[in-house]
Amino acid sequence: MADAKPFHWEYEPPRVVRERYLVTGGKPLEGSTRVSGAKNAALKMLAAATLTGERCRFTNVPEIEDVRAMAETLSDLGVVVDHPEPNTYEVSAGDVDWLFVPLEAAAKMRASFMLLGPLLARFGEVVISNPGGDRIGRRPVDLHVDAMRALGAEIEYRYGYYYAKAPGRLRGTEVRFPFVSVMGTENAMLAATLAQGHTVIRPAAQEPEIDDLIDFLQKMGAEVQRTYPDTIEILGKRRLRGADHAVMPDRIEAGTFAIAAGVTGGHVVLDGADCGSMDALVQIMGEAGLEVTCSPGRIEVDARQAGPGGLKPVDITTGPYPELATDIQPPTTVMLTQAKGDSKVHEAIFEDRLEWTGELNKMGAKIELKGPQRAVVHGPAKLHAADVEISDLRAGASLILGALAADGTSSIGGAHHVRRGYENIERKFLDLGARIERVQEGESVTSQ
Repeated sequence: MADAKPFHWEYEPPRVVRERYLVTGGKPLEGSTRVSGAKNAALKMLAAATLTGERCRFTNVPEIEDVRAMAETLSDLGVVVDHPEPNTYEVSAGDVDWLFVPLEAAAKMRASFMLLGPLLARFGEVVISNPGGDRIGRRPVDLHVDAMRALGAEIEYRYGYYYAKAPGRLRGTEVRFPFVSVMGTENAMLAATLAQGHTVIRPAAQEPEIDDLIDFLQKMGAEVQRTYPDTIEILGKRRLRGADHAVMPDRIEAGTFAIAAGVTGGHVVLDGADCGSMDALVQIMGEAGLEVTCSPGRIEVDARQAGPGGLKPVDITTGPYPELATDIQPPTTVMLTQAKGDSKVHEAIFEDRLEWTGELNKMGAKIELKGPQRAVVHGPAKLHAADVEISDLRAGASLILGALAADGTSSIGGAHHVRRGYENIERKFLDLGARIERVQEGESVTSQ
């Protein structure tokens, strides 16, 4: 591998078109909407498709900016990526002639680093930039790099890039993480599918999206299975075949819309949702006084009896699955502003994830930070319209929820963050009777 710097241009961050949401609240949401495919599953499957030269076909893929960015990154590598119809992608990695994932791709999304394992395992080398993504705290990739080294890779870090080589073939081993890492587990698992011998990963993350990825890998002919809740074992194969797979429903999107019913005192049915992957949130919503009914492929949330401002306080703590997901903590915190009493929030995963609550306080919320990872939510709060700014994906969706529960019309800047991870969120809210519009430079761009 060449020792020269992998880039010779002066990097310029991609131009972001300024968009904002105008949201008029005070109206209960009513009706039904369909939950899209899971962002956190689809991105990893697109990366996994590079493990084979045969075609892989994915359905129920969410139409979001992060998926488009991953597809563009794969195309830049020489992978053939087709998008024949909405929510369907076909990936053929027969010819990958550019084993270099640049800074531009990494700046758009953290999931670009998921290409480390499969490209290294199949082609024996890759140069990949440090990842970007939401700024919600330290999210080091050291665990990914250490896992590759345990599998026999040689990796150096220079000029902001990881230069990775696998002399011969990666070798199966025990990959032991110091703590649970979702992407670390996935990257190690993808690399091990083509490694020589037997690999054991522990503690392996237990998120449903990982089991969906395992299902896809098994369709490809990989010998991988979860042998204990926190253990994944892989017997490496020489090559894998193409496969078709439908991406699982997005439990974070489902939770966001379920909570929307709660904060507005409405009644919402979520089609295509998987209640089994949302046990922690469903329990919290029940404790708060919401009526949640689960059936196969369907969740119904009825908040008409509790009404806005009539919920019960609940203390919440985030953690690895099956505990409450860190991505659903911000929407849950909005819900707790409508509880009669004080609720405690402990964000145990990311140290900066509570900073966005300052924007929610501009709407009249009473959230008191007790350090970088703890807060007390004093409720119920009478929310009102305000001009606020989105700092990251999940905070963006949560500010929309706050605006839906508030009196008046709020202006929410930074709408592009939300479109990274929610498929046509404004259209879905409109279908539920919300009054929401996405505007760009003074012009409406709300999807029809």
